[in-house]
Amino acid sequence: MTAGFKIAGAPISWGVSEVPGWGRLLAADHVLAEMAELGLRATELGPPGYLPDPQSDLARHGLDLVGGFLAVPLHDAATARASVDAAAQAAEQMARCGGEVVVLAAATGLTGYDERPALGDQEWRRLIETADRIAEVVAGHGLRTVLHPHVGTHVETEEEVERFVADSPMPLCLDTGHLLIGGTDPVALAQRHPGRIGHIHLKDVRADLAEQVRAGAVPFTAAVAQGLFVPLGDGDVDTEAMLRAVHRAGYAGWYVLEQDTALDERSPVDVPRRDTARSLAHLDRIFARLPEDQPDRG
Repeated sequence: MTAGFKIAGAPISWGVSEVPGWGRLLAADHVLAEMAELGLRATELGPPGYLPDPQSDLARHGLDLVGGFLAVPLHDAATARASVDAAAQAAEQMARCGGEVVVLAAATGLTGYDERPALGDQEWRRLIETADRIAEVVAGHGLRTVLHPHVGTHVETEEEVERFVADSPMPLCLDTGHLLIGGTDPVALAQRHPGRIGHIHLKDVRADLAEQVRAGAVPFTAAVAQGLFVPLGDGDVDTEAMLRAVHRAGYAGWYVLEQDTALDERSPVDVPRRDTARSLAHLDRIFARLPEDQPDRG
């Protein structure tokens, strides 16, 4: 059962994103209240400024903070210092709220995740150097940093994920949805690099739409609006196989439920709660089938 595992939510499941024009933003109290009603006891932070007073907002709903997502350019010499400073500021805030992990993405510097310029070797080296510097700064605040392979960033494809693993000691955020969209089998990745999985985002996606995004036929944002992400068990990610792989390897960290969602003014406000409940029920069934010989279940 999920009671023995560290399960958290994320505001993106309620359509809350840092991307301008992403869609309708539900009020923070509405989102946090529904998380608590579903039995979740922790969440990631959401975009900068979404929670006006994170400590009070989370405490009011009985929620702990896991950490938060930070997408900043890592490859550009002109912005590297600003990216490190942004990470320091984010880590300081998360540490005040009891967070544990900064989930770092190698942003392109463009708005959103629909375009992705190519990087040269020198830019890649700078990406690695900036990521390492951010990890040092974040550790100074008592938090960990993990690298999140993410659609529309400079670590998206399987080749880039493997190159990052080879070039940096930073652990990965195993995001089952973004990995699959980028062309990486999350189960195979967990099996190849069991010691590099530092955080997990649980998503499910439709393989047909994922293929269209990968081929450049449909922009990522448009695919999300078309239902790219679905509740766990309704898509094509083999969630149970992935969970068995990390469970076998002794993973004892957070499992963050994320269903990237974009709401418009016509979207029923009960959809995020309903979908998250479906994901939790699916996850509960999987955890109930896992063997009980994991060294530390949190």
